[in-house]
Amino acid sequence: MEARMTGSPNPDLTKAIQHLYQAIHTGGVDNRLLSLVHLRASQINGCSPCVFAGVESAKKAGETDERLHNVVAWRETPFFTEEERAALALTEAATRIQDGAPGVTDEIWDAAADHFDEKQLSSIILEIAMTNFFNRINRTIREQAGKTW
Repeated sequence: MEARMTGSPNPDLTKAIQHLYQAIHTGGVDNRLLSLVHLRASQINGCSPCVFAGVESAKKAGETDERLHNVVAWRETPFFTEEERAALALTEAATRIQDGAPGVTDEIWDAAADHFDEKQLSSIILEIAMTNFFNRINRTIREQAGKTW
């Protein structure tokens, strides 16, 4: 499969995205957790460039191969904390919003709110949204895995 676009993005768009990421990373959430959120949403959406970049980013943040290999099956493994499980459940519910999906239920929200304050929740939600944004762009333009941004 070949990428459909190869040009550089609009500099104004790049600047706006940088501001959003700056907001995400000033919310008090550990970068390793944000990387897990990014990775899980990208796995769900089948976005190979974001899965690739997410793994690379998580490794730079200190994440282990063992945990990275098990993000896809986080419920069935002993490798994640309750805080991480709450963030991953929120990620899945907010990402899987297809027809008929329940979305973020009160139970999922309450579990996340038990572990994170509003500023942290805002960062996690924005990370989920930005990941889904890029997943959709990458799937549309057939961006290839192997790049990190």
